[in-house]
Amino acid sequence: MAVKKILLYPNPQLLRTSEIIENFDESLVSLSRDLIDTMYDADGVGLAAPQLGVNKRIFVMDCSREDEEKDCRIVINPKIEHESEELGSYNEGCLSIPGITEEILRPKVIEVVYQDLRGALQRHSYDGLWSTCFQHELDHLNGKLFIDHLRPMKKILVKNKMKKSSKREKKA
Repeated sequence: MAVKKILLYPNPQLLRTSEIIENFDESLVSLSRDLIDTMYDADGVGLAAPQLGVNKRIFVMDCSREDEEKDCRIVINPKIEHESEELGSYNEGCLSIPGITEEILRPKVIEVVYQDLRGALQRHSYDGLWSTCFQHELDHLNGKLFIDHLRPMKKILVKNKMKKSSKREKKA
């Protein structure tokens, strides 16, 4: 259990497709704890293993409101089985792309299947922020970032801004 360093765009590890998890062992439990600790420390609502430089299909998310009890979900080998035709819009940000938020359209309701830490299958239906977060984190496992959902010109502008910011940080 430790707070880890979150990789920032344009790190190439963020753009790889993650590997399916087959071993549900203590190292997976340890990775899930690191993800949870790091997500909460960064005030995020979700965090995927690739953001810590780990090429595995696992993410954590907790979209509970501040007035609610924490409700962290550990999601392993996720798949979306059904998505609504109705779209929802959310102003998304990403811990790997600090300081940038953009309005992103995604299916409003999704039905998903994934495994828990014991390897047992879980089925859920998510809507609202939970749906957006699940899709955002699943994108990370597939080597995609939320900015990949932007129109081409907007995407180029955001990526250039991130690259300039990254160069400034390296010089400092």
